[in-house]
Amino acid sequence: MDEIQKRILTEVAGLHDVPEGAFNIRANGESAARNSTANIEITSKTDVSGIDIRIKPGTKNESVHIPVVLSKSGLKEAVYNDFYVGEGSDVVIVAGCGIHNCGVQDSEHDGIHRFFIEKNARVKYVEKHYGEGDGRAKRILNPVTEVYMDENSYMVMEMVQIKGVDSTERVTVAELAAGADLVVKERLMTHGDQVATSVYTVSLNGDGSSADVVSRSVARDRSYQKFDATIKGNAKCKGHTECDSIIMDSGRILAVPSLEANNIDAQLIHEAAIGKIAGEQLIKLMTLGLDEHEAEEQIINGFLK
Repeated sequence: MDEIQKRILTEVAGLHDVPEGAFNIRANGESAARNSTANIEITSKTDVSGIDIRIKPGTKNESVHIPVVLSKSGLKEAVYNDFYVGEGSDVVIVAGCGIHNCGVQDSEHDGIHRFFIEKNARVKYVEKHYGEGDGRAKRILNPVTEVYMDENSYMVMEMVQIKGVDSTERVTVAELAAGADLVVKERLMTHGDQVATSVYTVSLNGDGSSADVVSRSVARDRSYQKFDATIKGNAKCKGHTECDSIIMDSGRILAVPSLEANNIDAQLIHEAAIGKIAGEQLIKLMTLGLDEHEAEEQIINGFLK
């Protein structure tokens, strides 16, 4: 990997060197490095581009890194990755994609991830998207995530996109069995003429299942965002979805929270708030010595943490 690819790898996965544990690093459409462990096996698919990640039952305190780096202008790919998380395991999975495009042709990565999480398993999933480069062409990312959770499993998803992605359509679908618990934490910032759409559809199918889907976002310049979240209560369950957004300049945001109660014992809540940075917040920071721009950046950084 060259220096540009290494820098992007640091941005999307926090990696400065080869990680410990299992990993698959993809660069410009090809596998750049791979390692399996005794408990986590990574193999290539034979019918489509992508990998299968199989985590043995009972695996604890192990991690999987599967970042993707694109540094060639005009490269477009779709990658299919399936995760099979064994019963009673407890693992961290770090994904994400970074695109460096200084050319005149659009670059695009579409990652389709499916998670099959068995009983009593726990998963922390971190996905970060990042773009850079001074070319006129676009950096496009369209991730699709499907999550199938067995009884009493738990998953927390950290979905982050802060810089440089010109167009993205993020689609997440989840189905939860009895006692399963899903937590989604989305952080998103758009600027320039960027467009970002986030679509979540969560079906709470088993008694005692629960979901908490929360998005925090900032739309700057002339960018546009759409947050579309649906929680379906099909059993005795609890569901909550929240969109909390800051709008700046000529940015636009559309929030579409939706609840579907199909069981008398379904408890579902949605919240949405969109507004500009409060003037008193700016004034308070400016009295401490910051100029207006510095005060805005401090507020945004704190908001998106």
